[in-house]
Amino acid sequence: MGNLQTLKSWVQESRAIVFFGGAGVSTESGIPDFRGVDGLYRQKYAYPPETILSADFFARYPEEFYRFYREKMLVTNARPNAAHEKLAQWEREGKLRAIVTQNIDGLHQKAGSKNVFELHGSIYRNHCQRCGRSWGVEYVQACEGVPRCECGGVIKPDVVLYGESLDGDVLRGALEAIRTADLLIVGGTSLTVYPAAGLIDAYRGHRLALVNKTATGRDDRADLLLRTPIGETFAQL
Repeated sequence: MGNLQTLKSWVQESRAIVFFGGAGVSTESGIPDFRGVDGLYRQKYAYPPETILSADFFARYPEEFYRFYREKMLVTNARPNAAHEKLAQWEREGKLRAIVTQNIDGLHQKAGSKNVFELHGSIYRNHCQRCGRSWGVEYVQACEGVPRCECGGVIKPDVVLYGESLDGDVLRGALEAIRTADLLIVGGTSLTVYPAAGLIDAYRGHRLALVNKTATGRDDRADLLLRTPIGETFAQL
């Protein structure tokens, strides 16, 4: 039996699937992985993306942060692809227990998924650092320069920047879902960003399927490996 057929039969037999995904899940929706070297960084930005997307950089250079954030991260017109749609379908059918994602684009929710643990936050939530008021993504998009609250405070996206901790409640929920899954599918992630990548160690089962176009640092942990694009693969499940 081929690897795709094996995954297909595992999905059919499972009642508590958990999906763990990264940037590769959204690239087929047209959202680029910011780690991909695209030459634009060299031309337009004086700092590497990991530096710009840090809490310290945001505090010191919010204008430069927002220039990068709006151009590279703040994508609201993308549409869910076959992977997002299939996961939402499985949830409706009672097969999928949860999605754990490193993405901040909200595409799983756009596809209709409800139980989504967003490890790194979401572009759709923003708050004033002074008074705590919540602001929608439309306001942040429409502002020029650094968006400010009516109280004068700087508005910060509710995304986890480098140097910040993951939300404790989200982390606990994700760990519990992974721990109790009967099938864990990991897709579209190179499993290099910690602590998120370490969450798969909570899985205690023997059906860990890893779907990624390139090798990951945890391939030896997988029970099933598919070197294929995630959307293309899910369209066949």
